[in-house]
Amino acid sequence: MGYVLRVRMASFFAGAATASFIGLSVLYKDYKVAHESISHQAKAFHDSLDRRISALESLRQTEAPQLPETTTTTD
Repeated sequence: MGYVLRVRMASFFAGAATASFIGLSVLYKDYKVAHESISHQAKAFHDSLDRRISALESLRQTEAPQLPETTTTTD
């Protein structure tokens, strides 16, 4: 009876370890996919902001000479 119980316990723990390993590998792959997706979105957002900032800076540089100068009068 003791031998059969040990074999059953060993089989149970081997199955539990195998299921845990498979579950962790699935979670790890899901984590990697989510991380890649978020990184791609952040990079796209960063690139978009860089383009907008560059456009604003070029607009500011082209409009800077057109600003009227103020004169101060001393009376």
